[in-house]
Amino acid sequence: MSRHLEVREVLRRITASARRLLGAEYAALGVPDDHGGFAQFVVDGVTDEQWRAIGPLPRQHGVLAAMLHETGPIRLDDVRRAPAFGGWPDAHPQLGAFLGMPIVDADHEEDEDEVLGVIYLANKRGGGGFTDHDEELLRILAAHAALALTNARLYERSRELTLAGERARIAHDLHDAVSQKLFSLRLTAKAAAKLVDRDPARARAELAEVARLAAEAADELRAVVVELRPAALEEDGLSATLASQVQVLDRAHNADIAFAADRVRALPQAQEAALLRVAQEALHNALRHSGAGRVTVTLAGTPGRGAVLRVSDNGRGFDPGAVRRAGRHLGLASMRDRAAAVGGRLTLDSAPGAGTIVEMEVPGA
Repeated sequence: MSRHLEVREVLRRITASARRLLGAEYAALGVPDDHGGFAQFVVDGVTDEQWRAIGPLPRQHGVLAAMLHETGPIRLDDVRRAPAFGGWPDAHPQLGAFLGMPIVDADHEEDEDEVLGVIYLANKRGGGGFTDHDEELLRILAAHAALALTNARLYERSRELTLAGERARIAHDLHDAVSQKLFSLRLTAKAAAKLVDRDPARARAELAEVARLAAEAADELRAVVVELRPAALEEDGLSATLASQVQVLDRAHNADIAFAADRVRALPQAQEAALLRVAQEALHNALRHSGAGRVTVTLAGTPGRGAVLRVSDNGRGFDPGAVRRAGRHLGLASMRDRAAAVGGRLTLDSAPGAGTIVEMEVPGA
């Protein structure tokens, strides 16, 4: 469970694990919302056809609701005989033996523990009811689930903040680079217009400068558009997405940019997204700040089913310590945070006059 960082995937893993470990026919996990329903409700043991026939997500009523206000388990020989039982839709499976366990955040800031969700199990395989041993096993699983679910929530919140930061950075890039070039272009065009009759030769020189500034502005815009289009990752995979972006950047910039991949397996989605963003940040730094004539991006699989990303350039390089002391981070903190969030490791090697190498390794599934 702890390897997965998307909340939905963590919920699915918890539910499937609980059903398998306790030998239940059916399992479900509900995460409540603030409006009398469930923000998320995951089931295991029910086919897609059965789930569609059951209908909308359940509301917080009956035994399901009762569990949301408990911090301890509920074990029943037959859920249909419980005082809080309120029935179910016609297409719903018939449930008998029942065991429910809250997933509790014991570190909640309020005085009372927060119920993050509830695991529901029904129909012990082989007949009979759930045992004390089952209850204790589910209690241990719920404790691990609380940690995994909290971690996944924090990761998703961090990702939201990171996306907001990316938007702010791109807006800053547009203002600093494109807007200033367009302003210069406008002034130069005005100067050329005034010189056409009085000094045609100088007017031609100014128009040549207009063409150069326009080309640079177009290059900047293409680079920003590339950074705004990571959606191809889910469809094409990391290698193809990186190759495509490198091709676009190679056309847009004077530097020679190359990409190579070697024995790369499919990685968890969160790791591929982190590798892509780190590659984009490293490319951004190399193309905007280093003055490099060549930038190389490589992606290689590792024996442990992970991958190593390497972005190197032959630019002017820098002293990482001096950059840190000056408060200029060049996105280094963001890249390290991305790597750490998916269990990876990021290293940077640079020195004045010696280029820069950014390397990120992830463990894989």
